[in-house]
Amino acid sequence: MGDWESVIPPDLEGEKPLITAAKYIVKELGSKKKLTCEERKILAELRTQLASMTALNETTDDGISEMEDQLNAVEERIMSWQEDQSKRWDSGPEAASEYLNAAVEAQKVTQSWLGRLSLNNDEYKQLQRAHNVLQKAMGRLEEEFRHILIENRQPFEPEHISFEWHEDYGSASVSLVSFRDESVEESLHSVSRASVEYIIDLLNPDVISELRCIVNLMFHSNYDQKCYQAYASVRKDVLDECLFILKMEKLSIEDVLRMEWVSLNSKIKRWVRTMNIFERVYLASEKWLSDQIFGDLGSVALVCFIEASKASMLQLLNSGGAVSIGPHQPEKLSCILGMYEALSDLLPDIDGLYADDAGSSVRIECHEVLGRLGDAVRATFLELKNGTASNTSTTHFPGGGIHHLTIYVMTYLKNLTDYTETLNFLLEDHDEEDPSSLSPDEGPIVEEESKTGNSSSRISPVARHFRSLASILQSNLDDKSKLYKDASLQHFFLMNNIHYMAEMVKGPELRHIFGDKWIRKDN
Repeated sequence: MGDWESVIPPDLEGEKPLITAAKYIVKELGSKKKLTCEERKILAELRTQLASMTALNETTDDGISEMEDQLNAVEERIMSWQEDQSKRWDSGPEAASEYLNAAVEAQKVTQSWLGRLSLNNDEYKQLQRAHNVLQKAMGRLEEEFRHILIENRQPFEPEHISFEWHEDYGSASVSLVSFRDESVEESLHSVSRASVEYIIDLLNPDVISELRCIVNLMFHSNYDQKCYQAYASVRKDVLDECLFILKMEKLSIEDVLRMEWVSLNSKIKRWVRTMNIFERVYLASEKWLSDQIFGDLGSVALVCFIEASKASMLQLLNSGGAVSIGPHQPEKLSCILGMYEALSDLLPDIDGLYADDAGSSVRIECHEVLGRLGDAVRATFLELKNGTASNTSTTHFPGGGIHHLTIYVMTYLKNLTDYTETLNFLLEDHDEEDPSSLSPDEGPIVEEESKTGNSSSRISPVARHFRSLASILQSNLDDKSKLYKDASLQHFFLMNNIHYMAEMVKGPELRHIFGDKWIRKDN
């Protein structure tokens, strides 16, 4: 047909090129009797293109019309429920399913509008409408989600949880100043440690599937932040309430410093018990619950669990850290050892619960608190030695009998045998770090055993330090004996006290630590 632009009649100039070209083609066709092959080919291509464009426009118009109808329908349903403040999930499964389906439709309609490659002004307004409807639907779902979590909580009853438990694990309630006979005879017991996690239902199991549906829809609608923030907020309050039920108060360093020993001792015992129940039962169950609800979303389950429980766990660890930083009074040693053993036993479970980067702050704090408790044990044992060495008297002990210091120290050592394994670990290599912790009398003992084929390295740290403390006690008793003017009373006093020490060492608790050679030497 040639270059049509060069032959456009003057009366068609100024119109849009497509319309001008179409009018020109119509005019040319009207004046032609025959078409060349090339002209027929071009017109055939034009007809095909026109047919395709017409069909596409009809389909697009129909699609937009259908999307608008869907948006109108779902908007009407969502908005009608906005005015009704009653919870849909309280109205029965049919009402809940109806609302969930409407929310799904809102999400699909919004995705349909977002899927269009280009939007004109009217279509963009429809997209905004769809977003608003979806936002209202998700907001209502968040409220329903919170409501289900709160209303379907299962009561936490720690009295129904069975742990082998001994309350009186603490040390004798005396200081090195008082040495009251009735106190130093108290027996010390370690906490029996459970090795099995107990999973309990923290929510009504019947609502788990409903919660999972809501979670999946909110996450796939890009409302994941709102969802797990709502979950973490509700569960955090529940965990705080759990600590309240267990009667676990926050302990700061200031609290530890000003608290009477009897009160602090009771709170330390409660801390050990709470740590066992809270971690082995409640946190294990909390992690299981999070996995049940968010399990389809990979690492989200772990993040939700950590966000919900981190504050409560750090509160417990901070209380333990406060005790470790407080004064290193000898009467606290058994309590601190109990805390150390409890936390040490729970450490693998805590590391497992608070895995990955999300739980690193809890893991790090746990290891640091454990380290500080270990340091406190070493410092407190050293304080016991120093207190024994510095215990002086200005007058002789009446009647040359067994001194309160002797009873206190030997009973103290006997009670510490409950923690032999832990003390061996904590005091290992402590001799090299602090050579002054051993008395001069340790040398001959080591040499004697070395001659009989027992290398000094085979003597346990507990044996070294217990013998060292006994040697310090003997030296102190020797000084106290010199307060007697009568030489026979001096010997009588020493004989009574050394005999008491030997008899205590002959018992099953201390004999394997001191050894028969020590008994023969000092008996």
